[in-house]
Amino acid sequence: MSRLIDISVPLHPALPLWPGSKPVHIERVMNLADGDAANVSQLYIDVHSGTHIDAPLHFLPKGASTDEIPLDKLIGPCWVADFTGKKCIAAEDLEAAGIPKDTHRLLCKTDNSRYWKDFDQPFRYDFCALTLDAAHWVVQRGIWLVGIDCHSIQLYDDPFDTHVVLLEREVVILESLNLLDAAQGSYELLCLPLRVRDLEGVPVRAVLRS
Repeated sequence: MSRLIDISVPLHPALPLWPGSKPVHIERVMNLADGDAANVSQLYIDVHSGTHIDAPLHFLPKGASTDEIPLDKLIGPCWVADFTGKKCIAAEDLEAAGIPKDTHRLLCKTDNSRYWKDFDQPFRYDFCALTLDAAHWVVQRGIWLVGIDCHSIQLYDDPFDTHVVLLEREVVILESLNLLDAAQGSYELLCLPLRVRDLEGVPVRAVLRS
């Protein structure tokens, strides 16, 4: 029997966010306990909160929005590569990782995943992510989607070039995953974004099927 592994980060007011982002806000506007006819809540988020995808529009003025990304890029076979212990992921690390040649969806597991267990921790600036040459490697290998278990596909102090290299070639960027329970290997990725028009990023529910 197949096993489902939820690799999404739950949205919560205590969720650590990219500096400058507005915090997740959940408000109960109708309440059965107060005599209202139903429980009704409102959710206010930055679209890059929690597990989400970036579309080309994020950095390219005329780039495609999230609702224009073909769903077949988001659903199908994927490879989880284990880079725990590394401070960053360079092209040479990807080359040495034994990633199968026919991989089109690549998820990078790092030490970042363990930090999602405790929302009381502040934002970490030293997260592990891809270097610019790693982004070029992803493009050259014909990968359609690349995911990382932190807020950004690129290192905090790097310029936006890593994003741009990927998005110019319409590589879907999947960020803020929790891969703690996913061992290196082959899975089926099920990643469905909210269907909202004209956005540069949008939350997703991402699941692996073993």
